[in-house]
Amino acid sequence: MGELIVVRHGQTKWSLSGRHAGRTDVALTEAGEAAARALAPRLARRRPAAVFSSPLSRAMRTAELAGLVGVKPDPDLLEWDYGGYEGLTAEQIQETRPGWDLWRDGVVPGGTVHPGERLQQVAARTDAALARIRPLLDEGDVAVVAHGHLARVLAVRWLGLDASAARLLGHPHPGSLSFLAVEHGQPVLSAWNVA
Repeated sequence: MGELIVVRHGQTKWSLSGRHAGRTDVALTEAGEAAARALAPRLARRRPAAVFSSPLSRAMRTAELAGLVGVKPDPDLLEWDYGGYEGLTAEQIQETRPGWDLWRDGVVPGGTVHPGERLQQVAARTDAALARIRPLLDEGDVAVVAHGHLARVLAVRWLGLDASAARLLGHPHPGSLSFLAVEHGQPVLSAWNVA
């Protein structure tokens, strides 16, 4: 059985400054493009049997620069819709909501462009993606190019945990790899946030 390789897209101006970039299509920085290219040798050795990506350009461009082929855009891999917190840093949000925590408190609606999502909605999307991915692992590795918070939810749902457990995983660095596998019939996290 193959492993599920989770690729976080490369750096953007918003990830560099800590701004929440859910559905806003922010381009990679030069450093983000370089980090994506640096993934290519490692991913080439793995030769994934299937590749899925968030349809946002930062993820699709990361997949392209990393040398992944046959990439299928998957809207279930979009980042969390941060609603009214789109574009804000955690510090800015905490100015109006002291002690705010995304995993506990969620987001506020942001209108028609960014209506916002509850954690359980994000989990339902990752569950749907995993249901499509799991059978493909019989053919070998599968790569997913996605976003930081989405990757955390995807990992804990792989492990069979409640989506709120994602708060226990460190935020994956832009341009990093994580590996989800099965050992002795049980889902495991075999590596997380590998540069």
